[in-house]
Formats: sequence, C-alpha cells, structure tokens
Amino acid sequence: MGRKRGFAEGHPGAMRRTVLLSLLLLSLPAFAADEARARVQAAAEAMGGEARLRALSSLRIQGIGHWNLLEQSERPASPWLVMYEQIDELRVPSRQRLRQKAEGRGATMGTWRTVTLRMDGDAVAMEFDGQMRPVGGAQLQDMRERLDSAPERVLLTALDAADLRSTPDTMLQDVPHHVVTFHHGRAAVRLFLNAHTGLPTLVETEDAHPADMFWSVWGDVRTRLFFQSWSLEAGGLRYPRNWEWQRNDTTYHSFTVTALELEPKVTDADFAIPDDVRKAFAARRDATADDLPLGRPDRPAAELAPGVVHVPGRWDVALVKQDDGVVVIEAPIASGYSARVLDEAARRFPGMKVKAVVSTSDAWPHVGGLREYAARGIPLHVLDLNHPLVERLLKSSRARVPDALAKAPRAAKVTEVGRRTTLGTGANRLELIPVRTETGERMLFVWMPEHRLLYSSDLVQPGQGGAFFNPQQLAETVDVAAREKLDVARVFGMHLDATEWKAVMDAVEKARAPATASATP
Repeated sequence: MGRKRGFAEGHPGAMRRTVLLSLLLLSLPAFAADEARARVQAAAEAMGGEARLRALSSLRIQGIGHWNLLEQSERPASPWLVMYEQIDELRVPSRQRLRQKAEGRGATMGTWRTVTLRMDGDAVAMEFDGQMRPVGGAQLQDMRERLDSAPERVLLTALDAADLRSTPDTMLQDVPHHVVTFHHGRAAVRLFLNAHTGLPTLVETEDAHPADMFWSVWGDVRTRLFFQSWSLEAGGLRYPRNWEWQRNDTTYHSFTVTALELEPKVTDADFAIPDDVRKAFAARRDATADDLPLGRPDRPAAELAPGVVHVPGRWDVALVKQDDGVVVIEAPIASGYSARVLDEAARRFPGMKVKAVVSTSDAWPHVGGLREYAARGIPLHVLDLNHPLVERLLKSSRARVPDALAKAPRAAKVTEVGRRTTLGTGANRLELIPVRTETGERMLFVWMPEHRLLYSSDLVQPGQGGAFFNPQQLAETVDVAAREKLDVARVFGMHLDATEWKAVMDAVEKARAPATASATP
C-alpha cells in the first residue's frame, strides 16, 4: 500500500502553505521596520512630539554627578573610588555642538578643579588653567555618544537610521518594554521603550573605544544609559532628570539634572575652537591606543644593570636578559604597544626569544597589552588575585577592532603567582613577590637580588616638587621589603626612574613624624 499523503510533499495544501510561509517571511523585515518606526514615533509623541524634538535648537543643562573609577580602583569590584562633578553644559544637538564646564573633585584632589570641553562638529578641545589645547579621538567619540544618545536626540537618531527594526518585547525593571534596534556608525544600538508610557527607559550601545586609554582594553564595550525621573518642561517637552550609565554591566556614571533651560541663546563664540588647536586635533583624532610610540624623549631608556633595561613611557616596561631568553616586566596600554616592546627586545637582544612577560598590577592600562603576548604564545605570569581579570581580558570580544589574538585565537599560557617565586637563573634571576598589603593587594614586586634592585609596580610614584605620591603606599613598600628581608639599594617602578632606596626610607620617616603645631596668629 502507498503511504498516506495528507500534507506530504506534493500535496496542493502543502504547496499553498509553503507559498504563504515564504510570503510571510519576506514581509517580516518590512513589518519589523514599520512597527519599529511606529513605536519610536509614539515615544516621540510621549516626549512632546517629533516636531518639537526636531525644532529644539539648544539646551542648557546644569547638574551634579559622580563617576566610579572602575579602571583604577583598589579592586576590580565595588566599592569604587569616586570622582564628583558639577556640570554646566550648552548643547546644539543638530549641529554637533557642545560646551561643558565641569568642576571635579575626588580623593586625590583637595579642591575643585575646572575643565571646559568644547565640541564643534568634528573638533574637540579642552580648556584648562586658561589654556585651550586639543584632545583626541576618545573625547570626540564620548561627546558624540553623549549628544546622540541624549534624551532629546536618541529617538531622532533611531528614526533617521536606515536599519531601524523591532525585536521581541522584554521585561525591564519589572515592566514590559518594546525593543527596537539600529546601527549608528559602527555601534549597534538597542532602544527600550516603556510599553505603558511610550517613554524611553534605556539606550544600549555596543561599540569599541580604540582611542580610549581605559576602555580600549576591553574591546567591544556595552554601554547602557538609563533614564528616569521624567519631568514636564515648559512648552510640553518631557525630559528625564536622572541618567545612569553602565559599562559592561557595572555602574559607571550617575548624573542628576538640577536645572534645564530650553532654547537658551547661544553664539558661535560659545563653541569656538582656535584654528591652531583645531588643526592639532585633526592631526591626532584618528590615533588609537595601539598607535602610542614606545618610550619618552624626556625620559630615555636606561640600563640599570647589565642586561636590565628600563624603558619609560606613558606606562613603563622593563626588559631583563637571562641565559635562556628575555623577560618583559609589564604589558601596558594595548597590543600595538606590546608589539613595539617586542621589537625593542629583539633589537637590544638579537637572537634571543622573549620567554615570559610579568604583569604586576590589575589597573586596566597596566594589563592592556597582554593579549599580544598571548597571541605569540609567550607565557604570562600574573598575581593569583588578578587571574580572573586577565582571563576576562583574554576572552573579551574584539569584533569591531580586532587585534592579533582576535584574528588568530589561541589558548593563553597563564601562570598564577601566589607566593614568592623565582623566574630564571643567573645574575639576572627574578623573584616575584606578592605584595599583599592594603593598597598593594593586587600588585607583584619583582626583586633582582644580585643587583639589590626592586621593581615596585605602582606603589612608589613620583609626586610634585621632587616628593613622592601617597605616603601610605611608600610605607607599605618599606614594610614589604622588611617582611621579605630584601636588602634594597635602588627602586624603580611603573612610573618611577631608578631611585635610591634611602630616599624612600627618608620619605616614610618624614610622613610618620608628628605634625608640627601651627603657630597661633
């Protein structure tokens, strides 16, 4: 007997269903686009109307906020060190103009410091201590993101996108939300619209920040900007008075609008950037962290002992020649910077392989170049407490601006250092010492016993007027040397040229001395 046909292949009903399904699938993109546009237009209407938003020529925003210093706090988890801000900002969104006067104060700043940023189209400058100077591509990207993701602009950014689409609804903050997606330049954007009110709750972008000294480290970064505390403003515009930014799921920046003025009078002078500053900015706007040159002309490389070379830079590195290869101390900034360090090692020590790299800290710029060593199969030596952070770095997505490891993935060779450990033999043998102090909890010291030379990671730093920065860190360095019975003659570090140990000891004694009573006026 033949098999039952039903809706099997060849049945007229099956053919009709296939045709209908094909037509439905073909119509889905158009439907998703139409639905997305309708939802964004409804959100614009809830804010006061698309025409009102497009007609908004200028804003003045004043407010207060704070930044969590994720990139260089004591630990890679909260609580964070904080920087506070007071802002007075003029915006002309349609012309990509922004002037932001920011007063900042934090743990290392005893007084409020004022910086004014100006953006005029494709140029950005910073005014500090009465002097206007160019900045770089990182600030341009940040300020464009600040304008284009702002409450008054983000819905128009979505409506103007060629690939605006709806995706399935979701729950956010226990409330149903419509979700639309689009691209804005290189960034992928998701916009979450409250299904009850129509108002935007969240702008989520995923993008790389290749020029940013901190965020370039993490490749493709997810930024989430939440709006809340909506307020009915003059002329019928609704505007959120509280904004919160997250990056990679961690709260980064919170800001509260204390005063909002719509259509303030602005002039070209408010955003003016001198021609020489504009030209200087244009020369550097496309430079990334990968492009930073190795070394600094004002601090030339120095051989501290035979085969031990200290190379200063924005963040320093050291090269140590051993019998079976070269050890690099530190892998800062970016993969491109590490590539130049490896070229320098090959130039100074021809024919010798780089056998290892030692990373001594968890600050983001300090680990930013580790991926280049992993890509070349060079073993990484890291403090045990920093291993999880390094693993996140090695696994971070780099789809938008791929580096060598992204182009040719391979497993990294990572060695945890949890106790005093010898690396290499001979006159230039190294001893890796976990610091295990309060501010040095996430650091390694590198001790060179034959030369009585101590690499102090980031704990000993130069201060102003020939002094040192942060007496607490100096005291911890001295305490570790005593604990480990190190007979130190000289010390150098991530930002420190070789310095006599006695200078550190004297500075600690001076800090510990009783305060002198001030004279009565």
